[in-house]
Amino acid sequence: MTEEDKGLVLLIEDNHDIAEMVAEYLENKGYALDFAADGVTGLHLAVTNSYDCIVLDLMLPGMDGVEVCRKLRAEGKKSTPVIMLTARDTLDDKVSGLEVGADDYLIKPFEIRELEARVKALIRRARKEVSQEIFQVGDLTLDPSTLRLQRAGQDLSVSPIGLKLLTILMRESPKVVSRRDIEREVWGDILPDSDTLRSHLYNLRKVIDKPFDRPLLHTIHSAGYRLADLQAESPLRNAE
Repeated sequence: MTEEDKGLVLLIEDNHDIAEMVAEYLENKGYALDFAADGVTGLHLAVTNSYDCIVLDLMLPGMDGVEVCRKLRAEGKKSTPVIMLTARDTLDDKVSGLEVGADDYLIKPFEIRELEARVKALIRRARKEVSQEIFQVGDLTLDPSTLRLQRAGQDLSVSPIGLKLLTILMRESPKVVSRRDIEREVWGDILPDSDTLRSHLYNLRKVIDKPFDRPLLHTIHSAGYRLADLQAESPLRNAE
């Protein structure tokens, strides 16, 4: 698939009117679409095929969107970008979706142009060439070419957005990176609401910091975030 190809999108949505609207709009924009009206069918398609992006409704018959996403990441071992659609605008619902591996979410009702912009941004980012550099901060290492993340020799698993955040923070370590700079690099010009970055960072901390004896991810109030081993004199950035 070339950069000019818009991409193959899987739409998992049980509301016929919404599904028809999204499918018609995206197909007119040049995307190819597969469709599922329930979670079980959607998960089967997502695991057995290679999609550029998945648009996943939260409330589905058979298996809800959170469970679909969890199984896709944990059992299917798929890193396909996922945008979750939800009618529930609460922080807990957003955190639940992001925690199981969703990359982004939209609150219903949504502007179809915004959905297309977010799909386009996720596909574009996923297609970018990965760096050949291996990043290391303290005992945390990330190989962007294989997406292998380890701390203290232990393999870790984070969402695709979590990997993107780590790449930015490890690349710039030990410098502080502003919230605005992070959001623009991850989401482009279509910025998320204020909860999104915070939720992703919360989930990231649970994986890379909480099981270990000292934190590496630090919030610098009114400035941004940095990844640094404060017990080391100079965090390493490039491992052999």
